[in-house]
Amino acid sequence: MTAVNEEDKAKPVQIVLAHEDEHSFELDAAALEKILLQEHVKDLNVVVVSVAGAFRKGKSFLLDFMLRYMHNQQNDLWMGGDDEPLTGFTWRGGCERETTGIQVWSEVFVVDKPDGTKVAVLLVDTQGAFDSQSTIKDCATVFALSTMTSSVQVYNLSQNIQEDDLQHLQLFTEYGRLAMEEIYLKPFQSLMFLIRDWSYPYEHDYGLKGGNTFLEKRLQVKQSQHEELQNVRKHIHSCFSSISCFLQPHPGLKVATNPYFDGRLKDIDRDFKRELAALVPLLLAPDRLVEKEIGGNKVTCKDLLEYFKAYIKIYQGEELPHPKSMLQATAEANNLTAVAGAKEMYSKSMESVCGGDKPYIAPADLERRHEEFRECSVRHFRSVKKMGGDEFCQRYQNQLEAELDEAFANFTKHNDGKNIFYAARTPATICVVMFVTYVLSGVTGFLGLSTFAALANMVMGLALLALCTWAYVKYSGEWRELGTLIDLVADTVWELVLKPLSEHYMEDNVKQTLVNSFKASLTEPASQHAKLKRH
Repeated sequence: MTAVNEEDKAKPVQIVLAHEDEHSFELDAAALEKILLQEHVKDLNVVVVSVAGAFRKGKSFLLDFMLRYMHNQQNDLWMGGDDEPLTGFTWRGGCERETTGIQVWSEVFVVDKPDGTKVAVLLVDTQGAFDSQSTIKDCATVFALSTMTSSVQVYNLSQNIQEDDLQHLQLFTEYGRLAMEEIYLKPFQSLMFLIRDWSYPYEHDYGLKGGNTFLEKRLQVKQSQHEELQNVRKHIHSCFSSISCFLQPHPGLKVATNPYFDGRLKDIDRDFKRELAALVPLLLAPDRLVEKEIGGNKVTCKDLLEYFKAYIKIYQGEELPHPKSMLQATAEANNLTAVAGAKEMYSKSMESVCGGDKPYIAPADLERRHEEFRECSVRHFRSVKKMGGDEFCQRYQNQLEAELDEAFANFTKHNDGKNIFYAARTPATICVVMFVTYVLSGVTGFLGLSTFAALANMVMGLALLALCTWAYVKYSGEWRELGTLIDLVADTVWELVLKPLSEHYMEDNVKQTLVNSFKASLTEPASQHAKLKRH
């Protein structure tokens, strides 16, 4: 094994930057190119070992022992001296997170496999999930990117595999599978559950053998299980080509409680060091290395760069749904169910008033009933017990009110269709246009205005053609778009020309009738008074 890029001191390099204020991620393509496009490694098949999991669970600490192994593979004492501080990826004790985004070690290790081929080994550290500053989307994005680009994903857990750990793994891997352009039979490669601080060696021994026995039991699908629990386990099995588990003991109280602990082996418990000496070669020994594959094709370092660029673009876009916390997803489903129930209640009430078999109802009466049913529907929505709080629920109430108004518009159109005069508006309008143009044609022809007469005749002919076409569309159901266009033109002519004229004419007639009635009322008493005088 030889190390590449020795001219600069090796160090962790941030390749995926986390913008905490915007909750977004950005790829530092230049930094990644500098690592992956080195002459000695760019055309080699790549092995990517990544460690992911909850924050403050010792991921960077573990990776630094992997670095020691890669530098001292030929030495059985690769773990170093008892008094040697641990260096490499930055780590520290405490309860606050250390790593953000995704980091890779700048030194790409070239390893000779037993079959004589050379591969490039890349070590990847990821931002811890579920800290106080990351959303579910942030956690899902980092874990998904890590899983999609790694050949071995170490899922770092504490003390046990709990059901929520499996559910989070299901969510994160599904988020990664959505982003991949093609869904392969098993889109990801090797997954290792690394259970830290294992406290039950009397049930399952430390190490790989005990871990696999424990994992088989934990991921077993039973008929007696709830469907939700079965689906989680089936999903995990369907995503990874290989799944294993390693049980790691606690490193000791000096490691856990000493704020000045710097990784010296003398401060770490013997059991931890013994199992660590077995764990790291399982992942990084030349005969155990798993080369990265996508769609059955092995990936080189320069290919991996392009995959990183493609995947980060997907997560920067809006194509993928945003993963949500369990509470938020439940609250949304709860509120949407309440909206659907309230809307169904409104629709049934309106159907009883103006449904398909109900006669035409006056628009004013329909609007009044709409207001009554709308108020009842909103009141029903408010009465349903919902999660998420008042502000969250108000958004769904606004959505409900908008949907009810939209439904009322559709009921109004349906009701208008039952009005025989409304249905006859189009042919009536066309007939009026034909009559007016016929009269204009005759008058202008009599006056010698042949151009205007020809124009009137042309409009009359077009109107006749439109009437015949409209009648055919209504009879046959074909060319519906053309029929809709004719209705639209007829409605426009009616609203802009005929309706104002008819209203104006009716208004003049009403005024004249009122004047005549007023005059008659004044004249009649005067004539009766004159008759009385003569008598």
